[in-house]
Amino acid sequence: MFKLNSVIILVLGVMFMFASCSSDDEIIHPIDDEFYTVPTLYNFDNVSYSGQTQRLAMMSEMSSLMKSAVSADITLDVNQLLAMYSNDSDNAGWTGTYTKQLKNKTFEPVQGDFEALLNEMAAISSESGEYAAGTAGVVTKSNGSKSYLVNEKGVEPVQLIEKGLMGACFYYQGTSVYLGSAKMDVDNTIVEAGEGTDMEHHWDEGFGYLGAPIDFPTNTDGLFFWAKYSNTCNEYTDNNKELMDAFLLGRAAISNDDLTTRDDAIVTVRNVWENVSAAAAIHYLNDAAEGFDDVAVRLHTLSEALAFIYSLQFNEGKTRTNDEINAHLTNLATTSDITAFDLTGITSETILSVRDALASDYGLDSVKENL
Repeated sequence: MFKLNSVIILVLGVMFMFASCSSDDEIIHPIDDEFYTVPTLYNFDNVSYSGQTQRLAMMSEMSSLMKSAVSADITLDVNQLLAMYSNDSDNAGWTGTYTKQLKNKTFEPVQGDFEALLNEMAAISSESGEYAAGTAGVVTKSNGSKSYLVNEKGVEPVQLIEKGLMGACFYYQGTSVYLGSAKMDVDNTIVEAGEGTDMEHHWDEGFGYLGAPIDFPTNTDGLFFWAKYSNTCNEYTDNNKELMDAFLLGRAAISNDDLTTRDDAIVTVRNVWENVSAAAAIHYLNDAAEGFDDVAVRLHTLSEALAFIYSLQFNEGKTRTNDEINAHLTNLATTSDITAFDLTGITSETILSVRDALASDYGLDSVKENL
């Protein structure tokens, strides 16, 4: 039985695979001999993903605080960072009001790794001297435009924390949890005002972790995290529209009990989102290779690239094994352990070798030099 608030039934004598767009550019999608609309905006009835919006804001606030340890000469309080991660509101010192947390949505086996990184971030935040291999400190771009705080192995912890949690929390929840069977094989008949059915609501929460506005990619203002990096690489990958269209199609399919199309959309979301992470990693590897002689550029961009490669493992539908992903990490940073990456011996040849291997793995050979 189709829900009347999202379906247009067209009785046709001949079955079309796709029909032309309606007057407001909605796509008519077929199921058997009946058709329903797939809107071009994520403006379905009863949509709610406020919890995801909160977590994006929390990550933004925590990242800003950590990055201030360089520019404002601030020594970070580890108790505050850990409280932000678990949202112990008595100690977190938020400027916003949050009722959710990041820790309990992070892939459980790696929660301790991020707490270790937060401890390290606080420990090195008091360092004001210049970085040297074996000594944590500040490294400044050759043109003086920006400085970064790195550990004794040349790794920038704030990048591992921010981009790593984009993977182990946002990407994991968006691809593996909310689009996984435990959240999808649920009731799809009882509509709760403001949230829809359980299945609709879970799909919406998965979309919330993308960090995109409802009119993405027409509107690319105010992008958060994954949507931002999708847009960064979109000129060469065309991920924006494909990812948004898959989210729109999947939600419309759920509202019309078309679970076959929903499942197809899940596959597309997972594959395209994975492609975003791989493309972002290649983008930063290119930056590192191009700016190799500038130590600050090299260490900053490699830290970002490592975090995006690390993130690839958290997709239930990933196209590469963890062993293959870990091999890329080890080739770059001597280990796949995010708490022990070492960039002190990196060469430009290794950077390009890993870039080429990633491009081959994820079908990005034709654009790898442009990303």
